[in-house]
Amino acid sequence: MTELLVLYYSRYGAVEAMARLICQGIESVPECAARLRTVPPVSATHESTASDIPSEGPPYVEQKDLAECNGLALGSPTRFGQIAAPLAYFLQQTGSDWLAGTLAGKPAGVFTSSSTQHGGQESTLLSMMLPLMHHGMLICGLPFTEVALNRTETGGTPYGACHVAGGADDRPISPDEAILCRALGARLATTARTLKTG
Repeated sequence: MTELLVLYYSRYGAVEAMARLICQGIESVPECAARLRTVPPVSATHESTASDIPSEGPPYVEQKDLAECNGLALGSPTRFGQIAAPLAYFLQQTGSDWLAGTLAGKPAGVFTSSSTQHGGQESTLLSMMLPLMHHGMLICGLPFTEVALNRTETGGTPYGACHVAGGADDRPISPDEAILCRALGARLATTARTLKTG
């Protein structure tokens, strides 16, 4: 079985919903499975405020998840055009994996959500790619052969899947956004399976 890690941080639920759609895309590919994980919030008071086990949703990611996966989908809300602090914090703790080459040669894709149409989605996606490239991962985007990428009036970029959540985070994921999330998952899974089996 080819297993892909879908790792995200979500504050209001939009990025989590995208992560679940990406899991569907992964699992639409024969012999591929998704492992859904999140990260705990970070504290502004520098105290440990989160339990080791989340009260709901998927478990928190562990270092072993990186070693055991055959590929990675990484998701974050936009924070002024950059990755959110909780996810950045986790990635900044992966120096031993970088030294060991744990992720080198594995495919990766990125996804994000913002409140507005021009809320920094593309720069967030690009900023998320940087640590993955340092890890030696192979970046998979969304090609314009995906019909939904050409017609979307909501989210969607060649750099990765994205969603426009609205100022009150009340916009559901659009049909085109959902198609592109699943497409990203399927593309990652197909690439990971091909790389694994040769």
